[in-house]
Amino acid sequence: MRAILLGGGLSLLISLLGTRYAIVVLARRGYGQEIRDDGPTTHHTKRGTPTMGGLVIIFATVVGYFAAKLITMQAPTASAMLLLFLFVGLGTVGFLDDFIKISRQRSLGLRSRAKLIGQTLIAVVFGFLALSPALEDERGRTPASNHISFIRDYEAFALPTVLVIVLIWFVVTGFSNAVNLTDGLDGLATGCSILVFAAYTLVNIWQNSQSCAIEAGAKCYEVRDPLDLAVVAAAITGACFGFLWWNASPAQIFMGDTGSLALGGAMAGFAIMTRTELLLVIIGGLFVAVTLSVMIQVSVFKVSRASGLFRAVFRVQPGHRVFRMTPLHHHFEMLNWDQVTIVIRFWIITGLCVATGVGIFYAEWVAGIG
Repeated sequence: MRAILLGGGLSLLISLLGTRYAIVVLARRGYGQEIRDDGPTTHHTKRGTPTMGGLVIIFATVVGYFAAKLITMQAPTASAMLLLFLFVGLGTVGFLDDFIKISRQRSLGLRSRAKLIGQTLIAVVFGFLALSPALEDERGRTPASNHISFIRDYEAFALPTVLVIVLIWFVVTGFSNAVNLTDGLDGLATGCSILVFAAYTLVNIWQNSQSCAIEAGAKCYEVRDPLDLAVVAAAITGACFGFLWWNASPAQIFMGDTGSLALGGAMAGFAIMTRTELLLVIIGGLFVAVTLSVMIQVSVFKVSRASGLFRAVFRVQPGHRVFRMTPLHHHFEMLNWDQVTIVIRFWIITGLCVATGVGIFYAEWVAGIG
């Protein structure tokens, strides 16, 4: 438990102080945010705001974690190292995207195919290692499992390793892109991420206290290294807290794709290693909703242009738009909602999603449902 407090506290302090330094350095080098011309016009005032602040989040998390392990004289575990690999690896993909935007002074960085290739490479390597027998502990547990899971593994739904890696790829790329889509208003993605990672800190602490390695039973959890995963979750939570001080409206720095891809990938990593992949849909419900808004908008727009039957059935015009603009938070901007209002209300929605997810997790244990 001491390592959890140290990891979170040190990461918060490093992020809080480091972000201030990063703002000065990035601004001096002219590493400012480029704004899309097809986005809300109110965002044009943010052009030139320092970006790539996700570097600070990643640095604070890694340093905070290893400092906590050093102080408590504990060795890092395979699960934590894999989670950090996923976190840093996707952050590197995001960094390349941000750097191209800055160096070429355009709002688009890596091409979508190149970004997907980078995400796929990191996700597949992570999945292969997480399922590798070489990383089994003394109880034969690997960091990830071959079973579909909601709150714990469904033993009846074991999948071949190849399909599990495909599922891991889908969860990792899906959530890294979901956080990336949500990162559109000052403090929005950062605040929502804090709540999600705080939830996984609690989940991991609970799984450790009820681990099958301590006492076997119908209610215990077969999760490898839950306490060390809690240290990583606390470190990311603290790093996001420190960054939010400078990222809140009016933002003095943006996390960029460097931060959003890293945070989304870490959420997926925690879900995979805690055997809660399907529960992540609830805990990260706000990110899911934002992604669905984009998918619905694009699908309806294309189908309404191509299908006369669709237009006749739903009585819409060619190129119909369900939302005024996507991702979802831009829709409310177009309705003249103040940005701060949108952010706070989305934080509240995330809090409700997190409370629901953690409540279901705890209720399952109380009820003893396997």
